[in-house]
Amino acid sequence: MEQGHALEVLLTEEEIADKVSFLGEQISRDYAGSGELVLVAVLRGSVYFAVDLSRCLAIPFVLDFIGISSYAAKTDPLGIVRITKDLDTNIASKNVLLVEDIVDTGLTLNYLLKNLRTRKPLSLRVCALLDMPARRIVNVPVDYRGFEMPDVYVVGYGLDYQERYRNLKEIAVLK
Repeated sequence: MEQGHALEVLLTEEEIADKVSFLGEQISRDYAGSGELVLVAVLRGSVYFAVDLSRCLAIPFVLDFIGISSYAAKTDPLGIVRITKDLDTNIASKNVLLVEDIVDTGLTLNYLLKNLRTRKPLSLRVCALLDMPARRIVNVPVDYRGFEMPDVYVVGYGLDYQERYRNLKEIAVLK
C-alpha cells in the first residue's frame, strides 16, 4: 500500500463500498420518478467515487465531468478557482447532483455551486464521500454525506498527495 510515506488506514475498502452502496440507494429513492439525473463529478479526485456511485444507482442518469484548479495568490490568500474542463451536458431544467470526493473549507464547492446555478438547473444538490466540517470557511450544503472526517490529510480512493496515492482502495492518513 505504501508509496514512500507512512499511512494509517481510516476507512477500509469494504467500509467505503458499503457507504457508496447506501448513498446510491438513498439517491435512487430521492430521485425516483423525477426524470434523468445529471451526475457532475469534479475532476480528478471524485472520479473513483463517482463511478462506483453511478453503479449503485437504480435510476436513469448522465455522468459528466467538470475540472477545476485552485491556487493561492498573493492578492487572495483564500485562493483562486477556475474551471479547466467544463461540462459537455446542458444542465438547464435538469436535476443535478454534484459529486465531490471531499468537502473541507467549502471554498471550491461554493464557487462550483454559484457557477452551476447560473446554468438554471431544476435542482442542484451535493454528494460528498468525505466531509470535514471542522475546516469549513464557507457554509456550503452537503446533501448526501458518506463520512464525517477529522481534520487530517487523507489519501486514497481518488484523493492524492502530489498526484500519488489516488489508486489506493482504502482511505488513509498520510503521516
